[in-house]
Amino acid sequence: MSRYKVGIVMDPIESIKPWKDSTLAMMLEAQRRDYEIYYIQINGIYMDAGISHACYQTVRLIDDNHHWYEIINSGRCRLDSLDVILMRKDPPFDLEYIYCTYLLEQAEQSGVLVVNKPASLRNCNEKLFTRYFPQCCVETRVSRDPNLLTEFIEQHQDCIVKPLDGMGGQSIFRVKSGDNNTNVILETVTRLGSSQTMVQRYIPEISNGDKRILLIDGQPVDYALARLPAEGENRGNIAAGASTRGQPLSTRDRWLCQQLGDELRSRGLIFAGVDVIGDFITEINVTSPTCIRELDHEFNLNVSSDLFNCIENYLNT
Repeated sequence: MSRYKVGIVMDPIESIKPWKDSTLAMMLEAQRRDYEIYYIQINGIYMDAGISHACYQTVRLIDDNHHWYEIINSGRCRLDSLDVILMRKDPPFDLEYIYCTYLLEQAEQSGVLVVNKPASLRNCNEKLFTRYFPQCCVETRVSRDPNLLTEFIEQHQDCIVKPLDGMGGQSIFRVKSGDNNTNVILETVTRLGSSQTMVQRYIPEISNGDKRILLIDGQPVDYALARLPAEGENRGNIAAGASTRGQPLSTRDRWLCQQLGDELRSRGLIFAGVDVIGDFITEINVTSPTCIRELDHEFNLNVSSDLFNCIENYLNT
């Protein structure tokens, strides 16, 4: 008899890249701890008579890049029959994602630990959440008005423009003052002035990498994964072809994490990923932070074990 039942809400397991998938790392650790693992897709979560349920599959995980899972059986359960639920569905952060957080919230109100807290997933946009920490951030403006965004670009001369709902480096542009493409870029990213858009002063230290720092209950893992832009790229995103290099946290990195720690804990953001370029935080990832497997491999860590130690502390208090 296993100690705990864990539900893991994620994208289709057959579509993941096992050698770099952080959710798989978590599932393997849960299996090592003899948890009952309930693999759940977002379209399998439903509500009946005010109670949240899920269609699930139980799985056996294998740490093999060619054959990483086996389906054991399937069924349905009330979400409040689980001990903990890991919400690991990747963006897009759309209405379907938001609806799912409401269903997870019902289970949370019945005593299930949901990582991360559903209300905080809704409230903490990964780009706008940085506004709570102005001492950690580069100059930034958010607007859907292209004139206001152009004004900021002219003021700071060299800027990054990005949508608030993007991921993996999608629709991120570097724009300099006087660029003849400024208008069309802003029209594209703001969707003709209908979508709020972020513009930040360009940080030249991106050439040294966009560092991903993982935090567990507000405490950072001791190493960051620097994502180095590909030749001719401004984006430090692995999905955009960036290479990676692990490195110990700097004094400045630890100071930045210290600024965030209490706020993350108070909001129930048990597992977060902070993106740092140079001396500045650019985003705070709370939906499905990645880079566990890369850090584990390079530094002989087990980040998932640290995460489950934290989760078990919450379950036992």
